[in-house]
Amino acid sequence: MGTFLSTFLSDSAELPELTNRVHSAGPVPLSSPLPVADLAADSIAATMLMASLLHLVRTGVRDPRASEVPQVSIVPQLVAGTYRSDQLFRWNGSPAPAWAPLSGFFASSDGWVRTHANYPHHEAALRTLLRLDDSVTAETVAHAISRRSALDLEDEAADSGAVISAVRSPSSWRGHPQAQTLEADPFISLVQQAGGSGRHSLGLADSYAPLQGVRVLDLTRVIAGPVATRSLAFFGADVLRLDSPGMPELSWQYLDTGQGKRSALLDLGYKPDRDRLEQLLTDADVIVMGYRPNSLDLFGLSPAELHNRHPGLVIGRVSAWGQSGPWAERRGFDSIVQAASGIAQIHADGTGRPGALPAQALDHSAGYLLAAGIMSSLRRRHLDGHGWTVDISLARVAQELLAQPHSPPTETGPNVIRTVNAETPEGIVTCAAPAISISGGSKCYRWIGRPWGADQPEWSEPRSADVQR
Repeated sequence: MGTFLSTFLSDSAELPELTNRVHSAGPVPLSSPLPVADLAADSIAATMLMASLLHLVRTGVRDPRASEVPQVSIVPQLVAGTYRSDQLFRWNGSPAPAWAPLSGFFASSDGWVRTHANYPHHEAALRTLLRLDDSVTAETVAHAISRRSALDLEDEAADSGAVISAVRSPSSWRGHPQAQTLEADPFISLVQQAGGSGRHSLGLADSYAPLQGVRVLDLTRVIAGPVATRSLAFFGADVLRLDSPGMPELSWQYLDTGQGKRSALLDLGYKPDRDRLEQLLTDADVIVMGYRPNSLDLFGLSPAELHNRHPGLVIGRVSAWGQSGPWAERRGFDSIVQAASGIAQIHADGTGRPGALPAQALDHSAGYLLAAGIMSSLRRRHLDGHGWTVDISLARVAQELLAQPHSPPTETGPNVIRTVNAETPEGIVTCAAPAISISGGSKCYRWIGRPWGADQPEWSEPRSADVQR
């Protein structure tokens, strides 16, 4: 434990001594040949440390030393639980349909591929690519893929809107142009806005909610981005998630990562809705985006344009493959990045069939680290008013994980996972308990089960009078 945290602290120019402020009750029960348990613990620790630092600054400690930061405690079972939240989720007692029938590993003519067809439009694109009708089964998909080359399918999918990755070895991925592009990128990137400053002090916070009064626009989907914004909401931010009414989220998936947030619908292809987004941005502190790079530029949401119109804004971005390189604009998910990068091959079973990490750890780690980077940026903006852009990618997290020593998986002892139940308008939701907290702060989500798209696109409360604009 500590390697990934040290890299985060170095890349974000935070005090390296902060690693000494972390205590863990033991190893995180996530078994893998790769140090995924350390990655999970360090990502959670980074989030809690940055929240504690921000809390100190907002209570008047302008330049705290590492020794002044309260120690953060890692509870291994809580970390494992939040990383395996999709496996623990229950809706009226029923487990989540985490994987669609056409999502998974399939043998090609020359290797293996992994498909991702959880969303209806991705399933439709996969069927079209394979020239199959809507009565398709996993068996007919397997037959169609078995006659095709893995790399050909990967490239054709990228051009057609389907989501397929060839399963590579780690050495093959290291030689790939996208992997080589990522080698030059930091683990997490924090870049200060050029030019003048905008928003200034967040004001004093006399509670143990370090993000009290902070307004966050959440333009993310699936896991990594929503985990980041859920973390910001946990520490007191007013988080408003915005989705297109034409792209409904998977209901269970939203409930699994929507704790503490509100959710509204805006169609950015409709000018009144774009104008409404601009009004929301005027009073926002943070915008978090999880769509493919450049896909939202059409709506004036590139970092350059956002900083020009809203100086002092903190922009967080999470992507599958990074912001540059030949694959930057390709679709990708945690499982797809695992397949492409060699992680799936490392976890192959005795028959050679590829496997996976014990949790979607690239997604969850990227989400927690993005939240940590955003809080680090907010603390600096509180002091000098400058905006920041924070970037992280699943593929870069994968490469950091692969670069560490491998070892045989070991038994980690009994895994007693804690869950929480909530009555919602649509039934009883069971989800993983939060793994993050700060000394003196809440250990519970503010709410669970708020319906997707049920809120108005507006901020929930007026700002505290002491927040300077």
